Amino acid sequence: MTALYLVGAATGAVAHDRPPVHYTCADGSKLQATFSPPSTLMGSVKLVYAGSSTEMTLPQALSADGGRYTQGAIEFWIKGQDATLTRAGKLTTCRTGD
Repeated sequence: MTALYLVGAATGAVAHDRPPVHYTCADGSKLQATFSPPSTLMGSVKLVYAGSSTEMTLPQALSADGGRYTQGAIEFWIKGQDATLTRAGKLTTCRTGD
């Protein structure tokens, strides 16, 4: 089991040398998340949905538990292999693998 509690440099870009983590969500969507490299500063995650060339990079936000990334109406909150994805007020749970 890989813990995904990462903190990375807030440069606005996500490093591409880290392997993406693949998630399957309860609403049927699939996405890959590429996390910024570890650092002492806040990080970011780049999300890409399966079948789409659209990418979004979310900055890391403060979280008491897990890794929370948010911008506007989108929030991606991870803890271990599980994640919660909220888009436009609609929440779905996601899990790595599959």
